[in-house]
Parts: sequence; C-alpha cells; structure tokens
Amino acid sequence: MAIQGMNHFNVLTDDVEATRRFYVNILGLTVGQRPPFSFGGIWLYAGGKPILHISEDEMPKNRAGVIDHIAFTSSDLRGTLASLDRNAVPYSVSQQVQTGIWQVFFRDPMGAKVELDFDPAEQPPVGLKTSGAGPRAV
Repeated sequence: MAIQGMNHFNVLTDDVEATRRFYVNILGLTVGQRPPFSFGGIWLYAGGKPILHISEDEMPKNRAGVIDHIAFTSSDLRGTLASLDRNAVPYSVSQQVQTGIWQVFFRDPMGAKVELDFDPAEQPPVGLKTSGAGPRAV
C-alpha cells in the first residue's frame, strides 16, 4: 500500500451554517454532493474534489481538537488577506526562511487552525507586517 495524497479533512461543528459560510465565503470552497449520512453536515469541494467534510456534532469544551491545523495550497495572497480583513478574521503571516513560502494562519468558527500556503513569488500587500520565520499562535 502506498499513500498517494491527501483525501480530505473532517471538521466537527455545532454550527454547520457558520462553518459553511466561513469556508465558502472566505476561502472560496464550494458545496457539493454528500452521501445521505445519518448525521448533519456538508462536503466542500476545491478543484472538483471533496477535500473538506464538515460533520455536525456536539463540540468538546476544548474546540481545537486533535488535529493541529489543516493546510491548503493557495493563490492570491493579497486578495486572501483583504477577504480576511473584510470579514474581521484575525490572522498572522510569515514567510518561511529557506523556501520563501508565504504562510497565513487563522482559526475557523469552531476553533480549528487553518494554514494557507502561497507561492514565494506572490507579492504581499504594501506595509504587511509578518510574524517572522514561522507560525505564530492565532
């Protein structure tokens, strides 16, 4: 058996609609077909593939869960930061020292940490203050 790539992440939520709005309106994922499970939820797609499953359930007191974060390869650094700003989503930005990859970190409505990775060639907004060489807690 060989691993061939990431299939999907599953995020628990006690507010499917708020979670849907976050990932659709801010990150640009799209809602797609989902099997008729016995519990609520939705599947979100990127590039025609269901990469983020959202399952309705009771949330634990510590909402961060056991997954440290989920990361997406992304594009349009400036537009993404503008969207986060418009939606009042706190975030941090760093640029990896060796690779130059731009990393943006923030939390979804249920407390899951999200990382967006951008090509080093992308230009940041003028005056952007980064958090240094690595991620900062958000």
